[in-house]
Amino acid sequence: MLTSPSISRSSQQPALRQLLKVTLFAFGMTLGATSFAQTTASPESVGLSSERLTRIDDVMTKYMENQYISGAVTAVARHGETVHFSAQGYRDRENQIDMGEDAIFRMASMSKPVTGVAILMMLEEGKLRLEDPVSKFIPEFANTTVAMLTDPNAESSRDPDIYKTPASREITVRDLLTHTSGLASSGIASRTTARMAPRDTSSNLATYIPTLGAVPLDFQPGTKWQYSLLAGIETLGRIVEITSGMTFDQFLQERIFAPLQMGDTSFVVPDDKLPRVVTLYERTDDGKLERQDATPAWLDSKTLFSGGGGLYSTTHDYMRFAQMLLNRGELDGERILGTRTVELMASNHVGDLYGPAANRAEGLGFGLTVEVVLDPVLANTRRGEGSFSWGGAFGTYFWVDPYNDLVAVMMIQTPNGELRTDFINAVIQAIAED
Repeated sequence: MLTSPSISRSSQQPALRQLLKVTLFAFGMTLGATSFAQTTASPESVGLSSERLTRIDDVMTKYMENQYISGAVTAVARHGETVHFSAQGYRDRENQIDMGEDAIFRMASMSKPVTGVAILMMLEEGKLRLEDPVSKFIPEFANTTVAMLTDPNAESSRDPDIYKTPASREITVRDLLTHTSGLASSGIASRTTARMAPRDTSSNLATYIPTLGAVPLDFQPGTKWQYSLLAGIETLGRIVEITSGMTFDQFLQERIFAPLQMGDTSFVVPDDKLPRVVTLYERTDDGKLERQDATPAWLDSKTLFSGGGGLYSTTHDYMRFAQMLLNRGELDGERILGTRTVELMASNHVGDLYGPAANRAEGLGFGLTVEVVLDPVLANTRRGEGSFSWGGAFGTYFWVDPYNDLVAVMMIQTPNGELRTDFINAVIQAIAED
């Protein structure tokens, strides 16, 4: 296994500190563990403290005791070695079914970086450019319009009166990847979009996505960062279908999941794996966990393969995906992306549109489907500079940290933003050596 030299990053050695930071990203580890189902090395062998790593479990236990979550699976790898993999609590609390390391989670928006990788694979093959207008692949997007308020004071209305004006330019593949397209971005055109292009989960991308070309955008393309919950990334899934000649689920299975040995990742959970799916919970106003028996309607589809939120996966599988990104596109001899393409994915593509302008912290940028840490101090985060990450609506979260040569995944099925911060802290504080 390739290893990095131990280099002190003291305040007296700024040049060496910068060199290490560049070296970790430019030459990152090219060999990852073949399986993340169990630890593969002692924490001390990769510069982590065994004693301090137990604080990850302590954090999860605290949140379970206070009824914020029912259970969790967490994993950490450094220098390509898994040093923490822990399942705690219940997969099904009411029936006292323990959480297992092979538990299957609804990934929700953690599906988006997978879609981002698929698009970048098509970029590498010369099938598309980031600057390509979406209409090059889906002609219905050729004459997009933008919603404008009839009454400027009615912006807070749930269904304001709007009129349409021609878009200043067509939306591009990059716009969709960076949430700067204005397409179904929970803005002033939301109700109009729902009426004009209803999302039918019994349909498929080939039928549904072209209907989005007629809906008005929430703002002029490229002028704002505003999250497109599903439609923007689902449109990218359709572009993958068109450029690859495969349905989106087939492409992901053949080109990403099979090569990376992600055997439990899919849009539809097979019947024999359903017992491993973790129960969803919501925390009520009176501080209790409430079981959610029904699969959310937007997720309940066997045909509409949502790259914006439809994947199911395990901690083991997503760790392999994350480690591939840390390795700059390769894992166990399988190259998914070129090294420079991963750098492109993890670069800030939106200027200053993402930080305070998008109600995010200073020091954060946005790459191609991932948040990027530009300055950890301004961002008030313990993730290293250059880290990139994203999470899901049901509490799942991952980050790739080239600065610390580390990846971490947290899987839960109850929304909780504070736990993400505490998880990050519990991981980073365990670093004892470079």
